[in-house]
Amino acid sequence: MQNNLYSLRRDLVEAGRRVYARGYVASNDGNISARVDSNRVLITPTGVSKGYMKPEDMVLVDMAGKVLDGRKKPSSEVFMHLKIYNERSDVNSVCHAHPPYATGFAVAGIPLKECILPEVIIVLGGIPLAEYGTPGTEEFYTPLLKYLKNYDAFLLANHGALTIGKDIFNAYYKMETLEHFAHITFVATQLGPVNTLNAEQTQKLFDIRKKIGITQEVACESCDVSGGTCSTVTSGQNPPAASTSANPAGLDKELLVKQVTEAILKQLNGKEGLK
Repeated sequence: MQNNLYSLRRDLVEAGRRVYARGYVASNDGNISARVDSNRVLITPTGVSKGYMKPEDMVLVDMAGKVLDGRKKPSSEVFMHLKIYNERSDVNSVCHAHPPYATGFAVAGIPLKECILPEVIIVLGGIPLAEYGTPGTEEFYTPLLKYLKNYDAFLLANHGALTIGKDIFNAYYKMETLEHFAHITFVATQLGPVNTLNAEQTQKLFDIRKKIGITQEVACESCDVSGGTCSTVTSGQNPPAASTSANPAGLDKELLVKQVTEAILKQLNGKEGLK
């Protein structure tokens, strides 16, 4: 068990280094954790830059948040991590960061729910937006819970992003996928209407999900740009259910671009003052 603990400590350090190097966090932002066993979780410390952590900085806590080992204090978001582990037995790692493009969408109140990129659909499906709650409190993660069963990546309104996975790097790579998707979506909205994959194309990708062993039900939206309507395509449903929700990709494009641009600039400028 000690070897497992040391390995997890090293992996958390490496994931933190990558998150910081990619600009997904600034200063001491973000937190990452790993499930050790049914009773213990290893989590990054509060007040330490994710790019400069050491294995011995990690804090071992029980499922009630009590510190079992560590010279530093655990992240202030430790109870969010513990709640996720309690709700999802298949999750062994949680990664929370503030990647600029994904956070820009979160600040603008725009979920990344369209069926656009095959790789994203297979790995994540759509990416919901959880309502805002005060960081460090129960209200911060409570809005997330209604999406937790069906998704592995989330936008946190006016705050950042969160991904979960079967291990530390699986959760981290989903953060990479989320931010890459947000970046591409942002660029596409500036070039013209965003063309989503249709229901048939999306269902084929959901079939691939099942073939590679991802059975979790997810959904994304296939939108008719000219008609301004969207249909929700669900992995566990064939054919997809239709809806008449407005298509944010095809309507009010200039407003969407303006909102996202202002949000990202605000996020980037604000990072300089964070500690």
